[in-house]
Amino acid sequence: MTGKIHSLESFGTVDGPGVRYVVFFQGCPMRCRYCHNPDTWELSDGRDIEVTEIIDNITRNSSFYETGGITATGGEPMLQMDFLTELFRRATEKRIHTCLDTSGIMYQPENVLMQKKTDELLSYTNLVLLDIKHMDADEHKKLTGQDNGNVFQFAKYLDKKGIPVWIRHVVVPGITDDENELTALGEFMRTLSNIEKLEVLPYHSMGRVKYENLGIPYPLEGTPQLTKAEAARAEAVILSLAN
Repeated sequence: MTGKIHSLESFGTVDGPGVRYVVFFQGCPMRCRYCHNPDTWELSDGRDIEVTEIIDNITRNSSFYETGGITATGGEPMLQMDFLTELFRRATEKRIHTCLDTSGIMYQPENVLMQKKTDELLSYTNLVLLDIKHMDADEHKKLTGQDNGNVFQFAKYLDKKGIPVWIRHVVVPGITDDENELTALGEFMRTLSNIEKLEVLPYHSMGRVKYENLGIPYPLEGTPQLTKAEAARAEAVILSLAN
């Protein structure tokens, strides 16, 4: 099976536990204003890669990934559900730990076929890194161009299925660093029993050069980068309500 892939990273250390083989999927339905990978947005821009090639790359260097595994990120991996599922199925056969980094935006519980496909995918998924962009529905749409209702439904479904989750939240000055936003996230996390970790990701502007190369304006021009102290404060607020 062939998928549209943006790039492959053979030594990832920030996308799940241990050293990981990271597959950056091409294509994303969201247009997050702080996105640092705008070159992954268009599905047609990806490179055709077969599942076998990726699995062979991992098994050839399996000693590197004994404490890690494979992470599917993007872009939005669930946009290519069939390819993603086949990749994780083959990885599971090889006893490779599988990690899905997703926004959850593609979850469609009202679609019987997609729900069935989601269940199959999750049967081969060891860990989900769930990127929660914004808790407020209106602000989420301003930030990403999409509603967030399905994101919360996906989080609850992962809890129901007992899939371990790490919550990821990018904290952007003036957008997602508001006390109400952080409080709401903490309170939502407290309703879930499968959360293993919170990762507060400080906003940075290192992706600006990609926008320049693509000839599109950088949406957050002038927004200051988040300091380590500000990130620590945001994490403390969230965790104070999550536990």
